Amino acid sequence: MLRKHTERSTNSFSSEDYGEPFAKNLNAIHVAFNPSRNLFPVSGSLIRESPFKYWDFIPKEVQPYFVKRICFYGPESTGKSMAAIRMAQHYNTVSVPEVAREMLTNNNFTADDIIRIGQAQTERVLEYTKLANKILFCDTDVIVTQIYSRHYLGVVPDVLYQLEKQITYHQYFFFEIDVPWVEDGLRDLGHERENFRAIFLDELKKRNIMPIMVQGSFEERENIIRQAVDKLFVN
Repeated sequence: MLRKHTERSTNSFSSEDYGEPFAKNLNAIHVAFNPSRNLFPVSGSLIRESPFKYWDFIPKEVQPYFVKRICFYGPESTGKSMAAIRMAQHYNTVSVPEVAREMLTNNNFTADDIIRIGQAQTERVLEYTKLANKILFCDTDVIVTQIYSRHYLGVVPDVLYQLEKQITYHQYFFFEIDVPWVEDGLRDLGHERENFRAIFLDELKKRNIMPIMVQGSFEERENIIRQAVDKLFVN
């Protein structure tokens, strides 16, 4: 931070080692502020390297920039929704539901409906990123919306691809189909699980996305997720 005085001198304040040469190049006087960092043991470099470690030093308005978004991805009836809720509880954060379930009562929908679903899913993720505590768990993404649009409508509106570009997920978890398929009034693809497994994986492959595979019992699935997510907190 620079401040110009009426005596025509300029001071440069910093707690960095490079503060002195930086000030010299500006023909300024270097004023060292707490170089030992015993008052505020943090720096911009430390925050960038380990944002979770220094989370409480990051302004609330800036924290969403460092939030890690996690996408739970895969065919229907594989435990994604419950896993998102349980993981959010475990890590004291929030989760984004599959918004389509709030907007549909059956699978008779139009292209306009699917566009509204994609928009609502994207808006919810952006909104909840501002509320998240370090990690945001998302039950599905707009790629899934595209897949179901292609299956039920035979077309994918271009806007869904544009919406996809608005969100970056830091890690995908692919939920395997090795759990019982459960009827819930909206699901109707139990007879095509293998086919849709291949479709879902192919969409990730097209985008060079390498997911972490989630399989086994529901307890085993949660353990796989926790082990992977915990690694995000190591630094």
